[in-house]
Amino acid sequence: MAKEDTLVIHEIYASIQGESSFAGLRCTFVRTTGCNLRCSWCDTPQAFFGGTRMKRSDVLAQALALDTPLVELTGGEPLLQPGSFHLMRELCDAGKTVLVETSGEADVSNVDPRVHKIMDLKAPGSNESHRNRFANLEHITTRDEIKFVLSSREDYEWMRKVIDDHALLGRTPHLLASTVFGTVATRDVVDWVLRDRLPVRVQLQLHKYIWEANATGV
Repeated sequence: MAKEDTLVIHEIYASIQGESSFAGLRCTFVRTTGCNLRCSWCDTPQAFFGGTRMKRSDVLAQALALDTPLVELTGGEPLLQPGSFHLMRELCDAGKTVLVETSGEADVSNVDPRVHKIMDLKAPGSNESHRNRFANLEHITTRDEIKFVLSSREDYEWMRKVIDDHALLGRTPHLLASTVFGTVATRDVVDWVLRDRLPVRVQLQLHKYIWEANATGV
């Protein structure tokens, strides 16, 4: 069986979308196993290893059976698996609004243009900032979203500089700023954004407030 025909899956479940401009909406999550980054604040290290190798057709069937308007591929890093690109295309063909959460290191150039890419740019506090693939910005469109996860004032200032240096508003109006849970206060980020008139959407990870900070499968 070709590599494109299977995926290593950590979990498939229905919940609400916790982040992005789709926050609060019903969503099926397809969480793949494996990531090539080790961000200091990662909240899903359980998806680094293990998982179950599944036929792509079975993954598609399980995702569609949960009957939500949104389907998101997340991880881990879903774009490390060739089958993810085919699965996203098939989900779009099935009429779903498809999102992919990706680290900013993996190449996004082959993602189906109907998919909403939610792409991180890793701030220095992640300890993976040097892995950002800025060439990915050439493939970001107005339907896509760029996410910054902030753990300090230094991360905020880095974000502000990147937005300016790379003219990100010229690529997408969807610039997201969230805080590492339990570190820098979100109210402080709001104060800085207001003072600087920064064109970002300050967001909370809703699932961590509805359930608990390290809950899985929600």
